[in-house]
Amino acid sequence: MVDDHKPNHSAPESRPPWERHLFPSTAPDSNSSDTAPNRRGRSAKRSLADADTISVSQLVSKLQGGTEPTAATTTPPVRDFSPPAVKNHAQGEQHAAAPQVIAAPPLTRLQANRQRRRRRLHTAARSAIGLFAVLALLLTGTVWAYLRSADNAFAQVAALDENSTDVVDPVGQTGDETFLIVGTDTRAGKNSDVGAGTEADAEGARSDTVMLVTIPANRQRVVAVSFPRDLDVHRPSCQGWNSDTGEYTDETFAPADGDKLNATYALGGPKCLVKVIQKISGLRVGHFIGMDFSGFEGMVNEVGGVEVCYPTPLVDDVLGTVLPKAGRQRITGKTALNYVRARHVASEGNGDYGRIKRQQRFLSSLLRSALSSKVLFDPGKLNGFINAFTRDTFVEKVTTRDLMMLGRSLQNVDAGAVTFLTVPTAGTNEWGNEIPRPDDIDAIFAAIINDDPLPGEERKAEPKPTTAKPPTPATSAQKAVDPASVTVQVSNGSGVTGAAASTANALGSYGYQIYSVGNYPSSSNDTVIRYSAGHAPEAATVAASVPGAKLKEVSGLGSIVEVVIGADFTGTVKKPPASGSALTTATVPTPAASTATSAAPSAPALPSDLSVTNAADDSCE
Repeated sequence: MVDDHKPNHSAPESRPPWERHLFPSTAPDSNSSDTAPNRRGRSAKRSLADADTISVSQLVSKLQGGTEPTAATTTPPVRDFSPPAVKNHAQGEQHAAAPQVIAAPPLTRLQANRQRRRRRLHTAARSAIGLFAVLALLLTGTVWAYLRSADNAFAQVAALDENSTDVVDPVGQTGDETFLIVGTDTRAGKNSDVGAGTEADAEGARSDTVMLVTIPANRQRVVAVSFPRDLDVHRPSCQGWNSDTGEYTDETFAPADGDKLNATYALGGPKCLVKVIQKISGLRVGHFIGMDFSGFEGMVNEVGGVEVCYPTPLVDDVLGTVLPKAGRQRITGKTALNYVRARHVASEGNGDYGRIKRQQRFLSSLLRSALSSKVLFDPGKLNGFINAFTRDTFVEKVTTRDLMMLGRSLQNVDAGAVTFLTVPTAGTNEWGNEIPRPDDIDAIFAAIINDDPLPGEERKAEPKPTTAKPPTPATSAQKAVDPASVTVQVSNGSGVTGAAASTANALGSYGYQIYSVGNYPSSSNDTVIRYSAGHAPEAATVAASVPGAKLKEVSGLGSIVEVVIGADFTGTVKKPPASGSALTTATVPTPAASTATSAAPSAPALPSDLSVTNAADDSCE
């Protein structure tokens, strides 16, 4: 909580209340009179989405050729074979007798057995086809396409500042995906029912958990950095935040030193928090996800709980006994929530850091559970997990399509390449704020931006460049591939507003999978198709659709092909050639590696006491 007696802080009564629930922005053509008030105002929006949403369970039924079950089987009416009556004025009415229906002769025992076997084989074959189809969808991430209507269930919130001058080396971060994930400690609504306390205990919502997740362009690893909630920060000028409506107010808070990180969120909402995190890290935050207590609990329950291991019984001075016994155990519901919330554990003696470590281990286990066959191959569990995620989150620039494409690009990442770090501090000041260590923090984020190795990280080694690389020929011969197998990122370097969006729409209409659309970090005279080694056919196919584009092999894009719209772009996008067609494309010459030796600038050393958790580590600590 903010210390009101500190310098540069206004009186408590002049501040907006602690943050409470969010309401999504109402569409201009919506009729507010038709919707009763509800928590975050999402019920009405969700009810519309539910009507169009196909669940994973229904998807299985469709793929198996099944239909919705009926309550009871009814006998169809007997067809009347009588001809239409012809009116006879000379005689009275005449009636034709209905023909007698003769039933089929009863089957012999041998015939009945054969018929049953055929039915069982047909049912088994249909089920197997459905199962393999669902597995294929899940493994490719395509199941998200069937659930894209779930986007309507997300509550939207303004948070991002992607053009911030605090972003370090924007060009070096091209293709990286960075998510700011915030867990709020609101006590309102359903959260008071899950043991989080009530509004009387702590009014509003603060950022109880702040985690910055970065996935580099080459998709070879995932790095998640946790920030202590009491981290001492400089708060910039921030627009006020009304948590009741989920909207920003006309009030503006002046910059101030000595704020706690969670107080920054309470006063200025997601926008203010994003500004602070980008200032500290230098990373460009491209996606925001916020979640409250009930959303967290729902996700845990949908995967059947999460396995944790703690060396002793876990007792919190405020929450009481969380784990009555030591060792490996599966926890759900309120127990899981208290496990990640407990921060007054005498045996840990390090306040928020003990909790952060538990949160990181818990999330590692949750990820392993969510990605296990028990969830991915169980349509009911997967559907429940997705619904729990969308139901209690508020986001900006997060859609199921984003998640689908991101999942496809991360298919080859092992758990050992997922690393959790914690921002290092030097104890607390007189106000109880955690004092940051700027040099060590800069070293951590420099390593992330430069994709340098991190302690305990396990990832596949990338091929080393040769010392004498022959010049790349001016043309190259490739064979076209199916555009549906090509993931495209479109970046505008032409200076023409809307060029990337219109190009992406045109490419998408021809079947290309559009990953993202945005601005290139610098201007470009040429239209260039950038790709990484091993993906030349995909790049050549895209180049065939963008006349005049040149190919350029780069590192760091993984399976993504980037179209950089240059000043020479004519706006023409052509239909891709048939798969297997021969292609000849122009390439940007790649200079040979220099044989001269030069001292590369040394990266700042990482702190020796850096707190690291590897997602593959399931040891008991």
